[in-house]
Amino acid sequence: MIQRVYEQAAKAGSINQVLVATDHKKIYDHVLAFGGHVVMTSHDHKNGTERCFEAWRISRSGSSSKGKPDDFIVNIQGDEPFIKPKQIETLISTLNKPPIEIATLIKKIDNTRELFDPHIVKVIFDKDFNAIYFSRQTIPYLKGIPESKWLHEHSFYKHIGIYAYRSDILEKITKLPPSPLEQSESLEQLRWIENGYKIKVAITGIDSIGIDTKEDLGKIDS
Repeated sequence: MIQRVYEQAAKAGSINQVLVATDHKKIYDHVLAFGGHVVMTSHDHKNGTERCFEAWRISRSGSSSKGKPDDFIVNIQGDEPFIKPKQIETLISTLNKPPIEIATLIKKIDNTRELFDPHIVKVIFDKDFNAIYFSRQTIPYLKGIPESKWLHEHSFYKHIGIYAYRSDILEKITKLPPSPLEQSESLEQLRWIENGYKIKVAITGIDSIGIDTKEDLGKIDS
C-alpha cells in the first residue's frame, strides 16, 4: 500500500520529490527495497503535521539548498492508495495564487449517508475559498427544511485530507498548542484556524478512500 501511494504521488508532474516519513523500521526497509526515498522520524510526534515538518527538515539538511520560505510541502497519508495524481495537481494549482499559507481539497457531497456521517468531515468556506470551519456535524444547518431534502436545497462539501503547507507556515503551526475547537471535534486543522491561519480549499470531483481494514484492501484496483 505504501508503494502504491508513493508511485501515485510520483506521477504528479508538479512534485519535485516524493519522500516517505516513518518511525517504523519495517516501513523504512520496505521503501528502500522498492527504490523509494524515505527518512526515519521521531516516535514522539503527536500528529502527521509534526512528522511532515521533521521529514522536510531532514531532507533539506543534506542539500546545498536550504529551501525557501515559499517552498510548499504536500502531505499525503500512507493509507490513501486511491489517491490520484490529478487530485495532487488540483491542490498544487492553488499555490500559484499567493499569498497561500495552507491548502487542502474538498469534494461535493452527493449522498445522505455521507452528509450525516460524523466520520465524514464537512467544511464551509468563504467567497475566496478560504475555509471558515470544519466539523463532524453537518454544516450548515438548514433551518425549517426536512433533512431528507437538504441535498436538494444546498451544496455541502466534505474534506479530502491532503494538505499543502508553505514551509515557513508548517514550522509555525507545529509549535501551536492544542486548541479548544480542535479538542472538541478532534480535528487538527481547527487549531490553525483558531490561531488565524488561512486554509485555502480547492474542489475536486474525485473521491478519496482511506484503507482502515483488510476488507478495504479488496477495493484497490490495479
